[in-house]
Amino acid sequence: MDNYMQMGAVTCVVIGIIILLYHEFRVMQIRDYKEKYDYVNLNEVRFFWYAVLAVVVALGFYANSLATEKIFSHGILWFYVRLFITISFIVIGYFVFYSMVRIYYPRYVEKRLVKLRNKPRVSPAGNQMRKLSEEEEDVHLDASQIAEEASAVHSVDYDVWIDEKTGHKKIEKYESYLHAEQCPECGFFTFKIKREEVEVKPTQTEAGLLLKHYQCDYCNHREARETKLSALAKNVA
Repeated sequence: MDNYMQMGAVTCVVIGIIILLYHEFRVMQIRDYKEKYDYVNLNEVRFFWYAVLAVVVALGFYANSLATEKIFSHGILWFYVRLFITISFIVIGYFVFYSMVRIYYPRYVEKRLVKLRNKPRVSPAGNQMRKLSEEEEDVHLDASQIAEEASAVHSVDYDVWIDEKTGHKKIEKYESYLHAEQCPECGFFTFKIKREEVEVKPTQTEAGLLLKHYQCDYCNHREARETKLSALAKNVA
């Protein structure tokens, strides 16, 4: 039985490694940095957790083989005791590692996302494009995009890239509510937008004001932040 437990542990570790390799292979297949950003943002924590869960099960099997190696030699009692020990180790490991993955791993993911979002884009002509600043990009966003920012249930953010040699423009849309920030209270990257409301709607000549309500998934810290919405007339291409 100990041999079976150890084989099960090895199998689970191999499965965990395969899960991580599969995820990285999928990331490598995506050439567009925006698409790669979206895939990592939506899937990386989930795949990493699946891999960790496989390792947790492996530890449960391995710990079982060590803890009961010479305690029981035969009988139905022996089977149920080993089963109970295995499940106990898996449950304990589940809660311990789940908290670690949920709290600490998003910091690594955030660094990866920032790198992907700022990686220089290349235009169809093969030229390296420049990412415009918030002030520069306003003129390249049309009224419908600004209206979307103001009226959506969850706000969006736009990045504008320009090929200064050919004038080719690329606009990338990012969903703010899918983005986690560092919580000012606990310091973990578990601070997300939960609700938004437009306090002042932008007009053709006047700027608007958006109120974003944040909440930390770990310490439950809540905070409201104001964001200025550009006047619509300034964003007509």
